[in-house]
Amino acid sequence: MANHQSARKRIRANEAKHLRNRYQLKTCRTAIKQLKQIKDKQQAETLFKTIVAMLDKSAMRNILHKNKVANTKSKLAQHISRL
Repeated sequence: MANHQSARKRIRANEAKHLRNRYQLKTCRTAIKQLKQIKDKQQAETLFKTIVAMLDKSAMRNILHKNKVANTKSKLAQHISRL
């Protein structure tokens, strides 16, 4: 266990950031699963816009790697074009 006050604070801050990042990641994954289940193209396109924004924000904050985000957006766009 940490003995210095700054180390204790860093542990607390890291845990808070970890929980926040996990929440954002799980929210993205859930939205992607919902998009894949939608059969209506109009609904899928509106949801796609919000998912792209979520993915871009998570890439900007280093929650997801930028290449993974690009690949995911590409796959989702292909999915929507097939509807």
